[in-house]
Amino acid sequence: MKQLVQKQLAQSIATMQAVLADETIIHTLVTVAELTAKAMQSGHKLLVAGNGGSAADAQHLVAEFVVRLTVNRPALRAIALTTDTSILTAAGNDYGFDHLFSRQLEALGQPGDIFLAISTSGNSKNLIRAITQAKIIGIPTIGLTGNDGGHMAPLCDYNIVIPSAVTMNIQESHLALEHIFCMLVERFTFGHDFDKKPQILSE
Repeated sequence: MKQLVQKQLAQSIATMQAVLADETIIHTLVTVAELTAKAMQSGHKLLVAGNGGSAADAQHLVAEFVVRLTVNRPALRAIALTTDTSILTAAGNDYGFDHLFSRQLEALGQPGDIFLAISTSGNSKNLIRAITQAKIIGIPTIGLTGNDGGHMAPLCDYNIVIPSAVTMNIQESHLALEHIFCMLVERFTFGHDFDKKPQILSE
């Protein structure tokens, strides 16, 4: 069992090291963070969606934006499309599971917003439909995926693809990048000296 623990930790670290060495991932993350900051500064918002663990990631990331990541600062506009059970069950029941997020984008999305779709496989049908809906509205799309980016990759305006085929390792890297994404948006929004403010720890 100890060997299993060591093996899994080594695999996780190897995936993170591959992400760290991937200049495309780093460049794209900075690019989309700046794009998101500019959208928020102009009164627009970030919309985030995913399924399963990626739904939890969507909610986690949005909480960091709306509340805080490490320090007190003004709230940043972000919405997770994974939380309203009445909308999710109504859309799933009346239109089908593939429409869960596209229906909400149709209702809430506006030109100038940003849509972040999180999927380890890049093949989630409801996210693919949501990306298509975002394009109709005029919303830039970001795909946070793994493997080869799946069917989402050619549809998204920006892609961050984790170089792994192991779901849990992809998700671990997603979470690390999501935190950095929020931190970068804060920097672009509030200034480069933002991180020099005193750190606030949760109780």
